[in-house]
Amino acid sequence: MLPFVVRNFTAATASAPAPDKLKSRMKYVVMATLSLAFAGWLVWSGSGADVAAALAALPAPALLLLVSGLAATYLLRALRVYHEFGEVTRGRFGDCLRLVLTHNALVNLLPMRAGELSFPLLLNRRFGLPLARAAGSLLWLRLQDAVILAALAVLCWPRLSPALRAAGVAALATGGALLPPVAQWLLARVAPGRFDAARAALAESANHARIGWLWTLANWCVKLAVLSQVLALLFVSPLASPLEAGVAGAVGGELAAVLPVQGVAAIGSYEAGVAAALSVAGVVWSDGLKAAFSLHLLTLATALAAAGLALALPSSRANRSPPADGENRNSLPEP
Repeated sequence: MLPFVVRNFTAATASAPAPDKLKSRMKYVVMATLSLAFAGWLVWSGSGADVAAALAALPAPALLLLVSGLAATYLLRALRVYHEFGEVTRGRFGDCLRLVLTHNALVNLLPMRAGELSFPLLLNRRFGLPLARAAGSLLWLRLQDAVILAALAVLCWPRLSPALRAAGVAALATGGALLPPVAQWLLARVAPGRFDAARAALAESANHARIGWLWTLANWCVKLAVLSQVLALLFVSPLASPLEAGVAGAVGGELAAVLPVQGVAAIGSYEAGVAAALSVAGVVWSDGLKAAFSLHLLTLATALAAAGLALALPSSRANRSPPADGENRNSLPEP
């Protein structure tokens, strides 16, 4: 499955027009610069030994919490996919979990968020879902992620007034409700007639989005809770409680992870996001970078181990085509 995604990604890159290739190369230069700069700082400051010591000092319960918590987020995301594409996924939760674990590893490893391309490709290969439907749904899922993550950031950010928190969450909830029509309008305005299939897929996803919002909220609550608990063990903050600062750092790292410019495996950019958020809570910048790198290594290792485990999961060999227009998705027979 991984070679299939990489081949398709390489082919798509090779066929890009010359201006797009130049822009892509510039992004890769920025990506490599970010990661090399962070690696240089680690070597120059001698922080590598501090990172190793911090990881060695983590108690076993903390590591167990991290692994089990991240595993819970993988299951929640698989449930989200299972319900989002119910017309083709019913009775095939194992395949949904394999897809999520593979996609998660690729997003973590491939540069510039290129791993996102694997999602529609894997849906098409595993379930026979049209690429336009899968791509439109990916857009919708990422919009849901952005709204929920922003709302949790407003709720958890240090030293915000209650009125500002309430106003921010209310604005984001309103924006979430308006996302589908606004996104469809933008797609129509950017290139009329070119994204009709994606617009239709976006509308289809929005029509049964209620359960998706619940899975998305549960996923981010669990992930931020786990990351903040472990991060709080990796630094000392003189101005805020470790847990409060840990929540801010976890939110900062996840917000940095959605930026279009990333380091190799997000190394450098993720750490900068965590350290910037921790500095608001009074953590020294260098200490925040070391704590963030320690956490990043643990999450990358968990993602790779989970992707390896995905190969051992039972798989349904036969792809199932989507139901015809007008067919009731709930009437599909169980495999």
